[in-house]
Amino acid sequence: MNVLLIGYGRMGKAVGEILRHRNHSIVKTIDEENASELDRLDPGSIDVAVEFTHPDAGFDNVMKCLRAGIPVITGTTGWNKQLPEAEKACREHDTAFLYAPNFSPGVNMLFAMNEKLAKLMNGQAQYEASIEETHHIHKKDKPSGTAVNLATQLVDHLDRYKNYTLDKKEKESLPVYAHREGEVFGDHSITYTSEVDTLMLSHHAKSRKGFALGAAMAAEYVYNRKGVFTMKDVLEIE
Repeated sequence: MNVLLIGYGRMGKAVGEILRHRNHSIVKTIDEENASELDRLDPGSIDVAVEFTHPDAGFDNVMKCLRAGIPVITGTTGWNKQLPEAEKACREHDTAFLYAPNFSPGVNMLFAMNEKLAKLMNGQAQYEASIEETHHIHKKDKPSGTAVNLATQLVDHLDRYKNYTLDKKEKESLPVYAHREGEVFGDHSITYTSEVDTLMLSHHAKSRKGFALGAAMAAEYVYNRKGVFTMKDVLEIE
């Protein structure tokens, strides 16, 4: 599989290393210095594009790939409101697109458990829910895309919450607490608290390898496929 890497920071390098280890070829790397090359892509030489940049660039990078008919996976968060436009472009150009707020297989299992637990807890109004996340100081978006996804799941399935708020508690609003500390790879927890007990779901990332492995698996999945996909498809989570 011939892969275009868009973004060659910490995640881009980690994904590239795993892809090479899995016998794939990195045919081109795009970073800030040669970003203009995205306007001159050769679809015939690229099987899949892997995009890890920053919120201001993610949407444009993805759209350039889709318009060129190149399948693309992206882990860049912070542009969720434009996802429908990217999904539409994917279908119009008959290619493949996969967005994941987090590629870690473990985090995607957390998403599945979070949704199921929220459905069970909807009838247990004595519990107050909250989400807490911690990442390294270099992370641009706050809260993280992972925390936003977890919060959206709770708001969708817990009738007592209408939305979520960042770093504060308001009536009918789910509080999401976000911290930026040191070089933390990513910690997320969902907590339900009542007068008598506390129930928690959590995930702790030990390194970037889990995220990079999931991204490599996603790239392999969209190769030779067409359509809009998620990590549920990759990991066969029902």
